[in-house]
Amino acid sequence: MHNFHIPVLGLSFSIDSPVKVAQYGISSVVSLSNDELIEDMRSHYSNEYGHNYSPITDKEEDYRAKRITGYLDLMKNIVDNQIEEIKTESLDEASNLTKYIDLLPENSQLKLWHQGYLETDDEGIKNVLNHLIRSGITAGSIDVNIMTKLNKANVDSNKNPLGPEYNDALAALRGFANSTLESSVVFSAGFNPRLYSYLEQFDDFFPNELGAIKKKVILKVSDYRSAVIQGKFLAKKGIWISEFRIESGLNCGGHAFPTEGLLLGDILNEFKDNRESLQLELFELCSAVWDKKEIATLNAVPNMDISVQGGIGTSEEQEFLLKHYNLQKTGWGTPFLLVPEATTVDDATIEKLAKAKSKDLYLSKTSPLGVPFNNLKSSQSEELRLSRIEKGKPGSPCIKKYLVSNTEFSKEPICTASRKYQDKKIKELDTKDLETEAYKEAYENIVVKACLCEDLSATAYTNYEMKPKISATAAICPGPNMAFFSRKYSLKEMVGHIYGNGPSLSSKSRPHVFINELKMYIDFLETEVQEFKNNFSTKQEKYLESFKANIEKGIKYYESISSEIKLPTFSTDLLGQASRLRLIGLVNVA
Repeated sequence: MHNFHIPVLGLSFSIDSPVKVAQYGISSVVSLSNDELIEDMRSHYSNEYGHNYSPITDKEEDYRAKRITGYLDLMKNIVDNQIEEIKTESLDEASNLTKYIDLLPENSQLKLWHQGYLETDDEGIKNVLNHLIRSGITAGSIDVNIMTKLNKANVDSNKNPLGPEYNDALAALRGFANSTLESSVVFSAGFNPRLYSYLEQFDDFFPNELGAIKKKVILKVSDYRSAVIQGKFLAKKGIWISEFRIESGLNCGGHAFPTEGLLLGDILNEFKDNRESLQLELFELCSAVWDKKEIATLNAVPNMDISVQGGIGTSEEQEFLLKHYNLQKTGWGTPFLLVPEATTVDDATIEKLAKAKSKDLYLSKTSPLGVPFNNLKSSQSEELRLSRIEKGKPGSPCIKKYLVSNTEFSKEPICTASRKYQDKKIKELDTKDLETEAYKEAYENIVVKACLCEDLSATAYTNYEMKPKISATAAICPGPNMAFFSRKYSLKEMVGHIYGNGPSLSSKSRPHVFINELKMYIDFLETEVQEFKNNFSTKQEKYLESFKANIEKGIKYYESISSEIKLPTFSTDLLGQASRLRLIGLVNVA
């Protein structure tokens, strides 16, 4: 019904988006990382909608998977009831049914039918259109996200190691697989062979006797090569990729996974050129497995959608991307953080986001995962982190332990954002005889880490007055695109902005999405050059040369399509960034 979706947003910002927007046909993605938050949300919504609630404690066997299954089933029940209620409402006056239709794109069949319904006086035609409209009302998909590398091993109540199927990522997948949802799991943040192999344990990921796949797989990727490698691995196990979700490596929210200088437009063009051959190759691999498993043979190649997300900000960009690259949909994340009807962000954080300028949004080293993380300088989490440093007590309490990975000081992994780790690491640093500047840099690299398990969940606890084990402060991870949006918006305003049938909400001075990302990659290259300056090697030289060459290739591609991009400043902005790139002399780092 819609050609955009709301991607996963942190741990809590889209945790209940399906309850808010699926009733209007809008799909969204829920993070499965924090099962404690998920259980608390199940308690909250069970109470709000009058459902019986029986707690699933961490003493129960397989509690993580059970919590996830329980919450997903609850959301499906709520959304199903919302849709049934909407179907009974009036078509002649303001209602959730007319809101559903009003939010659709202008060329939507339901919208055209409704217009005909309102304009005709023929009761027979009215009855037919009334039936068609109500039959066509469907919910947006309740999709889920699993960060593949967040796969912590777990122990039972007696501290005995549990089998790998109880690792965080596998338990999350099992929770989704056991739910009643007919939707998709989005795999992000890299390749996890063990997790991907685990899909074979669940029939819902394979075609049924009618050729339908109940639970689909979406791969979030940042380049074509990654899509091919992961797609083939899964296809050899009979798992069909229903969608490749291309995300900008830098112009996105949350964790950033920069490519080696490959630009978004160039990547999209590669998918466009190779899509049909990739689809056929994956189908042949899957078919061989389906035949062996005696799964019903499909007479036609299943759909394989291609979508894009990361930094899209205008209806013109939306339309261009869909048409030029033959995409099925786009993802709009960061702007929806300012839409309370769609996401869960506390008022204080929304106010900070609305005021944020480019200088307030930065790519940080905050994440304990060691991956660049988009951050807001004025967030409560950052304020608390700096306050702890000032008091001489850097680091956070480590309660949930989802990101524990470091074993420098103990056999049991601990989190690099924890007070325990940072205290030991600083004491180790103090034993080294470093110059003042070198010490400062090393110290900052230790204390820069923040607790994302608690802080990315905090806003849900604030909004719904749920009490976490500790008093968490909100972290927020908007993409750089936030700088071009400046207030709180209604769902109608944002959807109208996306489709171009309402007032434009983004700044008029906003460069094109391709230019914004290009600038970020040149900034990133400059930073990499400076970081390698004092520790330069042949390997790093080749990396930097490849990085710069890929950007140059992307710029040439943008020059070739500049006449098709209807933005007067595009060519001028492109020339300006190309000039910046030429000034970066990699030889200077030697």
